Amino acid sequence: MACWILNEKLSVLLLLVWLGLNLYLFIDTFHWYEDEDAYVYTRIMLGSTLAWARASATCLNFNCMLILLPVSRNLISFLRGASACCGGAPRRQLDKNIAFHKVVAYGIAVNATIHIVAHLINIERYHNSQSKEAGGLQNKLSGLGKRPNESYLNPIRTYETNTTGEVLTTIAGVTGVMITVAFVLIVTSSTELIRRSCYEVFWYTHHLFVVFFIGLIIHGTGQLVRGQTPHSLLLHNITYCKEHYLEWEKATQCPLPQFSGNKPVAWKWVVSPVVLYICERIVRFWRFQQEVVITKVVTHSSGVLELHMKKHGFKMEAGQYIFLQCTSISPLEWHPFTLTSAPEEDFFSVHIRVAGDWTAALFKAFGAEEKTFKELWMLPRLVVDGPYGSATTDVFHYGVSVCIAAGIGVTPFASILKSIWYKSCNPNTVLVLQKATHIALHYDEKMDVITGLRQKTFYGRPNWDSEFKQLAENHPSNSIGVFFCGPKNLSKILQKMCSSYSTVDPRGVQFHYNEESF
Repeated sequence: MACWILNEKLSVLLLLVWLGLNLYLFIDTFHWYEDEDAYVYTRIMLGSTLAWARASATCLNFNCMLILLPVSRNLISFLRGASACCGGAPRRQLDKNIAFHKVVAYGIAVNATIHIVAHLINIERYHNSQSKEAGGLQNKLSGLGKRPNESYLNPIRTYETNTTGEVLTTIAGVTGVMITVAFVLIVTSSTELIRRSCYEVFWYTHHLFVVFFIGLIIHGTGQLVRGQTPHSLLLHNITYCKEHYLEWEKATQCPLPQFSGNKPVAWKWVVSPVVLYICERIVRFWRFQQEVVITKVVTHSSGVLELHMKKHGFKMEAGQYIFLQCTSISPLEWHPFTLTSAPEEDFFSVHIRVAGDWTAALFKAFGAEEKTFKELWMLPRLVVDGPYGSATTDVFHYGVSVCIAAGIGVTPFASILKSIWYKSCNPNTVLVLQKATHIALHYDEKMDVITGLRQKTFYGRPNWDSEFKQLAENHPSNSIGVFFCGPKNLSKILQKMCSSYSTVDPRGVQFHYNEESF
C-alpha cells in the first residue's frame, strides 16, 4: 500500500484536495442556510431540506466548473508541454485526465441526487404549508403576497393546485428536468459496453452537454428559494416577531416581512471554463479547415488499415495521437488513433483496426474489401485534429524504459522504435542508447536473438514477477518507466507489479507506471 501511494502520490493528493473542497463547500453552505437570519421563515416551512438543497447546489456548481477542463485537449497538451521541466509526475497526472473527468461526473451525480430529492421534499412542504393543518405561522407565511406591496415566500399559491404541474410551469422546474434528462443520457451512454459497441451513441449523447450547461445557467433565474431582504431584517425583529406573528403590522417592531429570491450564481462558476472550452472548439474548427493529403493506403491482414497522410505545418513527437474524422461517414464523429510514423519521416501514419461501425465504414470507404485499387483522388476526405501528447511520449525521459504492448496497442511503440532507428542512422545525432530489445528490430534475423537457435522461439505469457524482479535487481537505484498500451486486465496486473516492486526508500528502485488507454 505504501508503495502504491508513493507511485500515485500526486493522484492521491489531487483526489483528497477535490474531496476536501467539496466537503468544505457543502458544510459551509449548509451552515449558512441553517443559521442565517434571512432564512428563518423559509426554514419554518421547509426545515433542514433547504440547507441540503442549497449545499448540494453549491457543490454541483463547483463540479460543473471542473467537468470541462479535463476534456479540453489543447489545454491538456499545453500543460503537458509546460510541465516538461517538472518531472514525470505532473505529466502522468495529466494523462489521467479522463479518469478525473469521470470522478467529477460521479460528484455531479451524487450532488444532483441530493439536490433533486431535497427539492422534491421542499415542494411537498411548500404545498402542505397551504393546508389548514399546517399551523398558524406557516399559514400566515403562505398567505403573504396576495395584497399589493407584499412579497410572497411560498411559490405554491394555493393548496388545491397540482404540485407536479405547478413545478413544471416554473423556470426552475423546466430547466431542472432538462438538466436531469441530459445528464442521465450522458452518463448511461458512457458505459464501456456502449462505448465499445456503439461509439456513435456515446459521441452524440455527450453533446447534450450543451443542453446541460444552458439549463444550468438558466436554472437559478426562477428564484424559487426565497429569503428575507436585508432591509426587512433591519425593521423586522425576527426573534420576537416569529413568536408573535398575530402582531404583524400592528406592532412597530413587526412590519410585514419582505422576501426576494436568490440571485442566480451558477453562471459565475461556469463562465470561465465554458469560454475556455469555446476557444478549444474554435482551435479544433481551425484545424478542421486545413487540408489533409492521403499519400498511401495499405491493407494488412487481420482487418488493419494503414493510412499515410500529409498536412501543412503538422509537427509530431513519437508516441502522440490524433483525432480523425471522415466527413463522408459522419460529419460530427471524431475517433482517436495513435501515430505509428516517426517524427523524422515526411508523412504521418495511423494503423486502424476494425472494431465498430465507424471503422468498418472507413474500411469500405477506402476500398479495403475490393480487389481493385482506388486512385488517391477517389478516396474520401479525412480531417485531422492534433497531434496530442500521451503517456508514451515520456519514454525518453527515463534512464530505463520498459515498453509493453498487446494487440493493436503496439502502435505507439512502433513510432518510438522507428524514431530510435532514424536517430541511430543519423551521424549528426548524439544518441546514447545502451540497449533496445524488441522483436521488431530483429524480425529479419536468421537466428533467434534470444536463444541463438535457427528455429525462432515464440514465447507465451511472460512471468511478470520474474521480469520485474530481474529489472529491480539490474537497476537497483533507478527510476524505471513502465509504458503499456493494451487491454485493461493486463494493465491492472502491470500496475500491481509496479507497486509491488517499487521501494518506499526514494534511493531504491521506483517503477513509474504509464498507461495509454486504447
